[in-house]
Amino acid sequence: MATAVKALSGKATTSSNSRPRSPKNKRGPTELVLITGMSGSGKGSVLKAFEDLGYYCVDNLPLELIQRFADLARQSPEIERTALVVDIREGGTLNRLPQILKQVKKTINTQVLFLEASDDSLVRRFSETRRPHPLGKSSSVANAISTERERLDFLRNLADVIIDTSKFNVHELRSHIIDKSQEGTNDHSILVSCVSFGFKHGVPNDADLVFAVRFLPNPHFIPEFRPLTGRHPKVAAYIRQFPQTQEFIDRISELLVYLMPHYIREGKSYLTVAFGCTGGQHRSVMIAEDVSKRLSKAGYHVKAQHRDSPK
Repeated sequence: MATAVKALSGKATTSSNSRPRSPKNKRGPTELVLITGMSGSGKGSVLKAFEDLGYYCVDNLPLELIQRFADLARQSPEIERTALVVDIREGGTLNRLPQILKQVKKTINTQVLFLEASDDSLVRRFSETRRPHPLGKSSSVANAISTERERLDFLRNLADVIIDTSKFNVHELRSHIIDKSQEGTNDHSILVSCVSFGFKHGVPNDADLVFAVRFLPNPHFIPEFRPLTGRHPKVAAYIRQFPQTQEFIDRISELLVYLMPHYIREGKSYLTVAFGCTGGQHRSVMIAEDVSKRLSKAGYHVKAQHRDSPK
C-alpha cells in the first residue's frame, strides 16, 4: 500500500483512510511515517498536518520505544497510520536510529520524511519565536544550525522524501502536506454529516451550512405519504420526479465537492450540512440521503442523520 510520504515524493498515491478497522478486517499493512530534520524546519506543523489526516501522532518518542510502538500499532485494530518525530533532541543516541529503522521496516511499512530550510530562514524563525536552539546554549544560533546540519546529514541520506520549507509559512506548509498526501487519492480526511431537520423545530446548532428545501412539493399533503418518511421508496420517488429536485441535488453536490478541499486545508475535520423542510419528515430526509450518496461516491466519509424524522 502506498503511503502519504510516497505521495509527497510524487510516486503512487493510493492511501488508506483513517477510520478504525476491526481486527478481522484490516484493509492493509499499518503505516509509520518518521518525521525528522532541522530544528525550526516545521516538524511540529507537519506532525499536526498528519494528525489532521487521521494519523496517530507522537512527538519526540525515545528511540528505544520506537520498535515497541511499531509493534503495538501493527497489532492494534484502532491504529492504521502513525507518525513520529525524532530529532536532535535525542542527543548522542540518535546515531542508533538507522539500525532501529532497519529492524522496524521488517515489521511495518515505514517511510522517513526529512525537513530542512536555509540557514537564513532558520535563523529568522528562531529570532521571531525567541526560542533557543536545542544546541545553542553555549553558541550562537547560526553556529548551532551549522552543527546540527552536520550531525543530521546521515539521516538526510536515509530519507525517502526531503522537503525544503524555506519558502513556506506555517499554514502553507500544513496545506502543502495535506494537498500532496491526498493528491490522486479518494481519501478525504473530513467527516461530513448530512442532517435533515424541520424548521418548526429549530435549526441545528452545530450546522456549518444550512439549505432550505421547502420549495419542493410537499408529500405531507398526499394522504398515503403522510405517515411515511423521505426514506420510503415511494416518497423518495415522488420527490425525485420533479425537475427542480434533481437540479438542486446536482448543484448542491457540485458546490459541496468544490468546497470540501478548502475546508480540509483550513483544518476542518467535521462538516455538518443541514437540509430543512417544514417538519423534517419528507423532503429534507430524502435530500439528505441523496446528497450523502453523491458525496460518498466522490470519496468522502459521509453519514446521513435525521433529527426530526419519526424512527
